[in-house]
Amino acid sequence: MGEFDLIEHYFWRPSGQGPRRAVVGNGDDCAVIAPGPGMQLAVSTDTMVEGRHFLSTVSPARLGHKALAVNLSDLAACGASPMAFTLALTLPRVDEAWLRGFAKGLLDLADEHNCELIGGDTTAGPLSIGITVMGEVPAGQALLRSGAKPADDIWVSGFPGLARLALEAFRGTLHPALSGDAFEAARLAMERPDPRVTLGVGLRGLASAAIDVSDGLLGDLGHILKRSKVGASLCLDALPVGAWLADRTVDEQLDCILAGGDDYELVFTAPPEHRARIIELGASLGLVLSRIGHIEVEAEAGLRLWRGELDVWPEDPARAAVVNRWTSFDHFRGAA
Repeated sequence: MGEFDLIEHYFWRPSGQGPRRAVVGNGDDCAVIAPGPGMQLAVSTDTMVEGRHFLSTVSPARLGHKALAVNLSDLAACGASPMAFTLALTLPRVDEAWLRGFAKGLLDLADEHNCELIGGDTTAGPLSIGITVMGEVPAGQALLRSGAKPADDIWVSGFPGLARLALEAFRGTLHPALSGDAFEAARLAMERPDPRVTLGVGLRGLASAAIDVSDGLLGDLGHILKRSKVGASLCLDALPVGAWLADRTVDEQLDCILAGGDDYELVFTAPPEHRARIIELGASLGLVLSRIGHIEVEAEAGLRLWRGELDVWPEDPARAAVVNRWTSFDHFRGAA
């Protein structure tokens, strides 16, 4: 099967199938898209490389899902609604069974979010997936990393840490080992994340800054602090601990939640007066939203952690510490 037969067979969608958002879609030298009136275009790109971002054992359908999900998660962090995406796929060989599964996982998620595949490229080489996604957001309403203000609350969606738990299970570092339902739940979280697109759209006008948790909660929150030129305090006892992490040691829980990454939950900041509306938003989505700390004026203070009540800073300074144990994932250094 040649390149163009491959594209037509697995990724070409006849009229009437799939979303139709582009003015000119897949099949020409360029696609042509236009956001709606009063909307701005939001664009993000991610590349996934076998052995670096995913294991060779992942199913093709889950890999197709995740390849798009990590890009949709960037749109979610911006508060943008998905429109379209391009796919650059490098394959070591043409494996039709693999392509069927990959295309199904990819396009099923695209259909779920009304996001049209409008073009791309295929070539031979080590397995690598590059996706550029486009979305739209009302002019001036995009959620950015630079908007956090002193006294803002810090929130996180869902239960970060499960994907890192799966990774450690694959590495064989967990004692006792993860097995049964716990392993399958962790593996599903790592291989088939759920991008929080609806949450991101709902946070327009509520959140002051946002980012998705791709490289670790602390590291990604640090990007907000740097761009916003603020500091922060995080309450360790307020961190959401998922059911499958609850049986692990406290150190394992903190390592997974704070430095795990690959969760694709949203970390966001918001003024305290929006607490009730944020809680209502989470309830309407069936999604746990946890308030875990607050933004401080002093950028030099960096990010401090403490144990105790969320709204009570410890009188004993020994109970608070500047972050120095956990670091985020870096593509040129590896995991924390």
